[in-house]
Amino acid sequence: MKLRADWSQRCVVHSNDLPWVPSPSKLVERRMLERDGDEVARATSVVRYAPGARFDAHDHGLGEEILVLEGVFSDESGNHGPGTYLKNPPGSRHAPFSEPGCTLFVKLRYQDPQDQAQLAIDTRRADLRPGLVPGLSVLPLSSFGTCHTALVRWAPGTYFNPHQHYGGEEIFVVEGVFSDEHGDYPAGSWLRSPHLSQHQPFSREGCLIFVKTGHLLADAQAPAGTGYGRVGA
Repeated sequence: MKLRADWSQRCVVHSNDLPWVPSPSKLVERRMLERDGDEVARATSVVRYAPGARFDAHDHGLGEEILVLEGVFSDESGNHGPGTYLKNPPGSRHAPFSEPGCTLFVKLRYQDPQDQAQLAIDTRRADLRPGLVPGLSVLPLSSFGTCHTALVRWAPGTYFNPHQHYGGEEIFVVEGVFSDEHGDYPAGSWLRSPHLSQHQPFSREGCLIFVKTGHLLADAQAPAGTGYGRVGA
């Protein structure tokens, strides 16, 4: 399957408008945002576990990233509530489940095989850093090579500078409404902007976004940051 798999194309998808598609586990469904492959695929999805849902133990050949949106997601590493960011490295293995049910934002098979960091970050307890403009706060989550991942909180009425995306940018709107000159993107929206694209983002009412940059161009030498604040600062 190829679904919005061309990284050179800008994409905007309102995930709440998509149908739920069955997975190999009868109690797990997904809203497919992008996909390149069949059951083993490079993919970005919103995934919903019904109460009591579980998957058999399986490997992640090129890694997995999870942001828990609602409920409690569990595996051998523990129970992970809303706001938890999980990064499982290439070659990792687990048997996930959810007793009460949960909803997740999930990215599969995007990691460099040499990126062996395993992370579990409770973002609701972590301290955000000031961003590059007043009203912007950044929580770096992961950085490897050209790829940088963060949560960015926008206070109401925050406006950012026009900027270019070297290596591309991907955004999932977790809360509120994110905007730029192309439109408004409420919670559940997914945006992918290709290499060297440019925009001027803002948020009138405030928002929280998951941002990933530098991962949409092979061998890119991107600067060390998400664009909203340097990861290493």
